[in-house]
Amino acid sequence: MKALLDYVSTVTDMRQQKKVRHKMMDIIMLVFFATLANADDWVEMEVFGKEHEKFLRNYLELPNGIPSHDTIQRVFAMVPPEFLGTFQKRWDEMLNSDEGRKVKRLLAIDGKTQRGNGGKGQKANHIVSAVDENGFCLGQKRVDEKTNEIKAIPELLDCLNIKGTIITTDAMGTQTAIVKKIRKKQADYVLALKANQGNLLEDVRLYFSDRGFLKKSAYKKVVEKKRGCIEKREYWQTDDIAWLSQRKDWAGLKTILLTRNTMTGTDGGTHTEERYFISSLPLGIDEAARAVRGHWMVESYHWHLDVTFREDGNHTLEKQASYNLNIIRKLSLNILKLVEVGGRPLSLKKKRYAIGTNPEKHLEQIMNL
Repeated sequence: MKALLDYVSTVTDMRQQKKVRHKMMDIIMLVFFATLANADDWVEMEVFGKEHEKFLRNYLELPNGIPSHDTIQRVFAMVPPEFLGTFQKRWDEMLNSDEGRKVKRLLAIDGKTQRGNGGKGQKANHIVSAVDENGFCLGQKRVDEKTNEIKAIPELLDCLNIKGTIITTDAMGTQTAIVKKIRKKQADYVLALKANQGNLLEDVRLYFSDRGFLKKSAYKKVVEKKRGCIEKREYWQTDDIAWLSQRKDWAGLKTILLTRNTMTGTDGGTHTEERYFISSLPLGIDEAARAVRGHWMVESYHWHLDVTFREDGNHTLEKQASYNLNIIRKLSLNILKLVEVGGRPLSLKKKRYAIGTNPEKHLEQIMNL
């Protein structure tokens, strides 16, 4: 973590230096420390700084003490998001230096809206993130609205080393241009089909509606007890796609998948959901099922942003400040997954709470990682 301080010290500050009272590096690190220690808004960050100024001076210069919350927000909005994103990329490279891994790494891509950033006459930030199966966010792109995810996903892929990974997206990302980008970067894909690919979805659905597919498909079943209910997950994968008229439009397409989730409640009632996918993976039901199931990780990550960091409750309207806070929360979330706090297993939310009760002890521990 000492490398974080070294990197943050290189930030380019475009302000007029004669008028600068608080260093940009100090403000970035103050926001980072305060976020780990359970502060969620600018006022709480100022309070945290003033209560723990002596400790913070072990790492920060603070030539004029702790800045006001207005100054923290204003200066933090000037930090280039690309600067914070580069640190995320370095973090990713550190965590994933094992080139010889036998199991392909999953990378789920999905978007989340910062609801507190919206207001009268202003649409909220919508941020597309890439999250791996270990729950680490490796990068993100801000877009004006959800429909622009289609443009943001290729830009995000360009920022990441995805060679040898399996990319998953929801149906919004099932686009021929995105598939070409994935394959060009030597990765595989498992992409959901919905109404936005109507003809392709209908062809795949009709194929799986004929029970003859059972003889030509690999099959896997998983049964689990969940919140008192029984969940049965079934997966079928086939490479019998010579009949598919659109197959040449999708670079590297090798297989199609059907998944069927059946939930049986305590009252004996059942609910069944079927979903369809296209994939560049060859026939291999275990890896295909792992990819389909693994996409939930990005949804879990977004849940943590709301529950652990109360992101939607933060009403920062300045676009760049809100986006930069999103990146800091993700860095903090990545770190919380790695550290032990209090000598026993705790949820990420409770880890933040524990750090906030004794920042001197726990942040010192984190900085010595």
